[in-house]
Amino acid sequence: MTRLIQNNGRGNIMGETLLQVTNLTTRFHSRGNLIHAVNGVSFKIDKGETLGVVGESGCGKSVTMLSMLHLLPPAARVVAGTAFFHDKDLLKLNSREMQRIRGNHIGMIFQDPMTSFNPVLTIGDQVGESLIYHNISNRAGAEKRVIELFRMVGIPDPEARLKDYPHQFSGGMRQRAMIAMALACEPELVIADEPTTALDVTIQAQIVEVVKDLRDRLGIAIIWITHDLSLVAGLADRIMVMYAGNVIEEATTEDLFDQPTHPYTLGLLAALPAFQASKNSKRLSSIPGSPPDLRAEPTSCPFLPRCSYAINRCAIEMPLAHEIPGNGSTPHSVACFVNTQERITVQ
Repeated sequence: MTRLIQNNGRGNIMGETLLQVTNLTTRFHSRGNLIHAVNGVSFKIDKGETLGVVGESGCGKSVTMLSMLHLLPPAARVVAGTAFFHDKDLLKLNSREMQRIRGNHIGMIFQDPMTSFNPVLTIGDQVGESLIYHNISNRAGAEKRVIELFRMVGIPDPEARLKDYPHQFSGGMRQRAMIAMALACEPELVIADEPTTALDVTIQAQIVEVVKDLRDRLGIAIIWITHDLSLVAGLADRIMVMYAGNVIEEATTEDLFDQPTHPYTLGLLAALPAFQASKNSKRLSSIPGSPPDLRAEPTSCPFLPRCSYAINRCAIEMPLAHEIPGNGSTPHSVACFVNTQERITVQ
């Protein structure tokens, strides 16, 4: 495979933008209502970089990525924005052009490998399918490559497991096979959509270590979607926090944990046992209230009803992201009218 990148020093390939998303806006039509699922999301990821996308269920994390890959259900559509992968706007590609990108240049690790695999086809055939589809290998070459991939992701006795069906794999092994499938064509970017949610803590840690090792060896960029800040703490270079279809804070991982600024980010961190222990807190906190109704077009801060830092302006205007001082190599931005560290208005 000629596209394989051997890279043990990740810093020498980061800095060149691989994906640039600007003002991505996605709407769902449901029972006569318009659901404001993604509201002007903008972000970028460099070659070899790992971006963690964090937020509670329904905040638009997965829909943002599925919008770029043309994998939305029929009831949804992208109404605005661009998503440049190299020099191509993914949102403007037709279905045939997008098929050449998916799997070949952008891989996807789905949340539930049991439902993502076809139960009546062998794991080996499914992992090798993209190699044949993209004319990278013939059937014999694909089988050899799948064995190599199984070995790479830590599936024991790969030659024997090649002909097994999904139900013959454990949850952790199915997820490893899903990672192998995402890496089959050696893509430049892999999107991992909460790939460890259904696994126990021990298997989660193993899967994260497998992904980190492959990232460092192959030089791929990763977008890791999760609701668990602690999981991406040791994995991501940068973290993007989403709430109600909006990006509300973005910073390097170190900056986000050292200087969390948005009230929602503070609430997420306060719910982490390790974070609270470091501050000698005796009990965990929770964020009161519920997420906003996404049927209503956002005209004010979406976190307003749950925020203890709110000011009058929050009720009449949407806060825009602005940069604040940080220690990272990339800007620390937050969409909030209040400096939560000093409790002063900043916009």
